[in-house]
Amino acid sequence: MESTPEISGSIILVPTPIGNMSDITLRALEILRSADRIACEDTRHSGQLLAHHGISGKPLVSLHEHNEARRAPDLIAAARAGETIAVISDAGMPGISDPGYRLVQACIESGTPLEVLPGPSAVITALIGSGFPCHAFRFGGFLSVKSGKRRSALSAALESGETGIFFESPHRIVSTLEILAEINPLARACVARELTKKFETYHRGTAAEVLAHFQAHPPKGEIVLLVHSEV
Repeated sequence: MESTPEISGSIILVPTPIGNMSDITLRALEILRSADRIACEDTRHSGQLLAHHGISGKPLVSLHEHNEARRAPDLIAAARAGETIAVISDAGMPGISDPGYRLVQACIESGTPLEVLPGPSAVITALIGSGFPCHAFRFGGFLSVKSGKRRSALSAALESGETGIFFESPHRIVSTLEILAEINPLARACVARELTKKFETYHRGTAAEVLAHFQAHPPKGEIVLLVHSEV
């Protein structure tokens, strides 16, 4: 069994709301209030969330995809020196299509205390709301801008028999649905949009039906695409 040195500090990954500011746990707020500093994907965006919940005066440091590898050693050193550092992304769980996993790896490799709080996730929210099978699913992250790679990812999800979950841009969702309908026009599709926000919508149907809807009504906002086909 691995032994961990006596270190008073720690790094804590704290999930944040994916849309509705009220969707944050009591424990998450407690950690954010008590942390010595908060590592944020975007300090300006996170500042708004903290202000909404009456949290002020906290040192904020940026932690995003372009500086995570470089900043991780500094955060590790601070935690090992006794600081409690909360890590948040712009929305949802840090590490899921957001910065975080490199820092987690660094914690594990260095024996630095690490906690991960449960909380909001667009992936799980969309999965449950889609009505598609939940017992087995695959998350493919953001679909590629390249149509060939999108086709491969969608084909693999349909062939697996599992529910496939992807993040997609509103500017590409129609072309992605066109690819899906070419692969299998009868495949089940669901586009979950603006989850937990005022204008949240779910559009469900066959790939051909959902494509027709968004060809007539181009979407805006953040999108989760779910696909499923019995094999």
